[in-house]
Amino acid sequence: MSQLSTRHLLGIKDINADDIQLIFETADNFKEVLNRPIKKVPSLRDITIANIFFENSTRTRLSFELAEKRLSADVLNFSSSNSSVKKGETLIDTVNNILSMKVDMVVMRHSSPGAPHFLSKNIKANIVNAGDGTHEHPTQALLDAFSIREKLGDVAGKKVAIIGDILHSRVALSNIFCLQKLGAEVMVCGPITLLPKYIKHLGVKIEHDVEKALQWCDVANVLRIQLERQQIKYFPSLREYSLYFGINREKLKKLNKEIVIMHPGPINRGVELNSDVADSEHSIILQQVENGVAIRMAVLYLLAGVK
Repeated sequence: MSQLSTRHLLGIKDINADDIQLIFETADNFKEVLNRPIKKVPSLRDITIANIFFENSTRTRLSFELAEKRLSADVLNFSSSNSSVKKGETLIDTVNNILSMKVDMVVMRHSSPGAPHFLSKNIKANIVNAGDGTHEHPTQALLDAFSIREKLGDVAGKKVAIIGDILHSRVALSNIFCLQKLGAEVMVCGPITLLPKYIKHLGVKIEHDVEKALQWCDVANVLRIQLERQQIKYFPSLREYSLYFGINREKLKKLNKEIVIMHPGPINRGVELNSDVADSEHSIILQQVENGVAIRMAVLYLLAGVK
């Protein structure tokens, strides 16, 4: 297989295991490029990519922009906070105005679930979903699985616990789809108030005791408490959440094995992860950031070849 089965990356749900393996193999090659003295290739020299972000982002936006520039693409950055969207312009009008500048590909983050899917049916450019509401964040799931593969040799057969705010996380859903397609076992762990009702239908194990989850897993992917998405209180206090669900060195010392700690960032230190864990030998958090550029280079390169 040398080409993706789809012309957009809207979600992990929409791609297959062969697509994922092709992205990983392509990312392996680009990771070699990133470790050279000259970190740039001319692969997308004739391609123009617009980064259209309707929500705040630091890591994802910088990672995509760096990936695009490493591929020699022309890059156009758009932020809704200082645009005509504030004047009432629609999503389609905004994007069509950008596309009229001969843009070939759109990387979009939006607060509304399904926004990239809607856009893909109304414009001709390739679409990459950089996060849509609490729905999916496909490139994050890909880089997470790629990092597990790099650290442990394979994803198949591994036990991965996703711990934290599952209800408000787009990372969780994409990770579940991606890990299952690659043959991993998945557990979700958190307060019952932060686990969505549909989760039991996704074929995952459910746990409310973080120490049991850590004892079960090979990899713990720890998610941030997303207070900005919470309209009501889902637990009494951050201090109590940290006491029962936060991961510290003491909890890891109780295990009879070594596990891998991951986090998509940004970390709320002292809440879901203590610094003695986030910065420990168990953590591959910085490797995730590095792998994010290689994975996004691979996605952009492969999609550019699908029209």
